[in-house]
Amino acid sequence: MVVVLSDRVYTVEDYMKLDDGRRYELIGGELIMVPRPRYKHQKIAGRIFMKIENFLEKNPIGEVVQEVDVCLGDEVVAPDVLFISRDRLDIIGELNVQGAPDLVIEILSPATASYDKKQKSRLYFKHGVKEYWLVDPDVKFIDVYAAGEKEWRWMGAFDQEDVLTTALLPGLEISLAEVFKGLKRE
Repeated sequence: MVVVLSDRVYTVEDYMKLDDGRRYELIGGELIMVPRPRYKHQKIAGRIFMKIENFLEKNPIGEVVQEVDVCLGDEVVAPDVLFISRDRLDIIGELNVQGAPDLVIEILSPATASYDKKQKSRLYFKHGVKEYWLVDPDVKFIDVYAAGEKEWRWMGAFDQEDVLTTALLPGLEISLAEVFKGLKRE
């Protein structure tokens, strides 16, 4: 369950001072405490990360990172996996990423799914994320959205029978059978 600590409006400066071992995000001035990801969530995020990382070792066109703070104006989120193209690597700071990644991948969990689908989706679009993947580990689907002129354009739903590609990483092919392999429904 996500816990919203709404006794006051929090700033990025307040967020950066937190050091209690808990996981938070800052959306709309609300400090949101999020639970640690489940096993299946972590396995899927790790597998997608490794597919992209292995691709980038042979094709150095950017960087892929897992669970790092991303500052988008006065809000801070921590996507499960993100990609930043080589020409934009200057947004990576020592403590966090200062600006919109090119690609954001969120693995849905019962506690955070509504935030990922609504508030974070709006935030990512507003700040210029080019592509957004929402991974549903229970139904083993990935919904892909690309930034349109005024809103996200749904590019399709992909399952274990598909190989996922993206124009952001030309030549990358992610076998979703491998991503979801051996993972049971909870």
